[in-house]
Amino acid sequence: MTTLDRRIDARIGAARRTPYWLDNAVRPAARPPLDADTSCDLAVVGGGFSGLWAAVLAKEADPDRDVLLLEGGRLAWAASGRNGGFCAASLTHGYDNGISRFGEAAQIELDRLGMANLDQIEETVARYRIDCDFERTGEVDVATEAYQLVDPADVTDAVHLDQQEVRAELDSPTFLGGVWDKRGVAMLDPAKLAWGLAEVAERLGVRIVEQTPVRDLHKQGQHIELRTDHGTVRARRVALATNVFPSLLRRLRLYCVPVYDHVLMTEPLTDEQLAAIGWQHRQGFGDSGNQFHYYRLTADNRILWGGYDAVYHFGRQVKAEYDDRPATFRTLAEHFDTTFPQLAGIGFSHRWGGAIDTCTRFCAFYGAAYDHRVAYALGYTGLGVGASRFGAQVMLDLLDGAETERTRTPLVQSRPLPFPPEPLAFLGIEATRRSLAHADENDGRRNLWLRGLDKVGLGFDS
Repeated sequence: MTTLDRRIDARIGAARRTPYWLDNAVRPAARPPLDADTSCDLAVVGGGFSGLWAAVLAKEADPDRDVLLLEGGRLAWAASGRNGGFCAASLTHGYDNGISRFGEAAQIELDRLGMANLDQIEETVARYRIDCDFERTGEVDVATEAYQLVDPADVTDAVHLDQQEVRAELDSPTFLGGVWDKRGVAMLDPAKLAWGLAEVAERLGVRIVEQTPVRDLHKQGQHIELRTDHGTVRARRVALATNVFPSLLRRLRLYCVPVYDHVLMTEPLTDEQLAAIGWQHRQGFGDSGNQFHYYRLTADNRILWGGYDAVYHFGRQVKAEYDDRPATFRTLAEHFDTTFPQLAGIGFSHRWGGAIDTCTRFCAFYGAAYDHRVAYALGYTGLGVGASRFGAQVMLDLLDGAETERTRTPLVQSRPLPFPPEPLAFLGIEATRRSLAHADENDGRRNLWLRGLDKVGLGFDS
């Protein structure tokens, strides 16, 4: 091991193995678990963004509705407290992914609905005074290879940046150009948003219990019964917001796989370090490779640096041991130093990982069961901070049996193909991962495997 390798390992080793967002003195104490059998009008299973938005929106629509939210662990402890805090308007994981699956006319409508959804998130944060460091500064998609550069004539609803312009926004020798979407993405503290939504929900009358995993769901007469370790819940309607964890509807279990993403957080930048890289407008950034990094500033001027590796472990399981992957953190640290040589040697305060609920169309899908007594939304594939509010509203529409502009979209009317069972899922995902890495090393040229996936509607170009 070289001296440089030892220095990188020392910086990684000093980082706390916990999500920065959750390592906060303002984190609320855990609410008690369910303590007896109960009933309700609406049971929401899952205390992440989808579940919290569903609870808030349900009570706003009908203050008399009795809503109970059940969280198996702590509120926001999984994906909602481990992501990068990029709250995007896109419902389809980008325009190109959406247009390839739903067509241009449908994508234009979905873009309109997505922007309205982001506007409504901003309005809700302001109306309820949720302190979550919300900054609608946009995101810059950066080209770090010549083949990734975009023709200015092809850029609409965004700002094209040449090399000098993009480096004036954030100075890295790796940047060749970029596209700045100024309105379509906000930066926020995801855990503080979740905790704020929970506080709002309780003010509206929602009952919240934590540390109450739901073990089973079945229909009993005109109700749905949910069995937990602490009692049974009898609900008229149920919204399933369980994200990457095995669904209580067994028919859905092949539709998502857990793909692990990892993040480093730096120590706070000094004024001199911040001046060395610029970043006066505090946008989010992401580079344009298939294996891409995403990065942003926190309220206290740390740099969150995540992405690149997307790791699937055989067997579809979600395990705490998968959160910590030294090889990936080492790669992230090396790439950070290449991107920002002005910050060479900066310390990392936190490192963590988490599972992304990945589906084959790379954007969420929705549905209902038991005669519209149960609804679900899952498969956000890394873009759930903003899209989860839309998904929550779709679930409520489906439970009400209402036809709305949301439920009429092909995004809601269709669903992705399921993943195959093991070992085919592991082999296919590994082949895709290796092929995407190969494309990044060869000017974006997609091999036969990727072209085959594109042909059958399973391809994705980030």
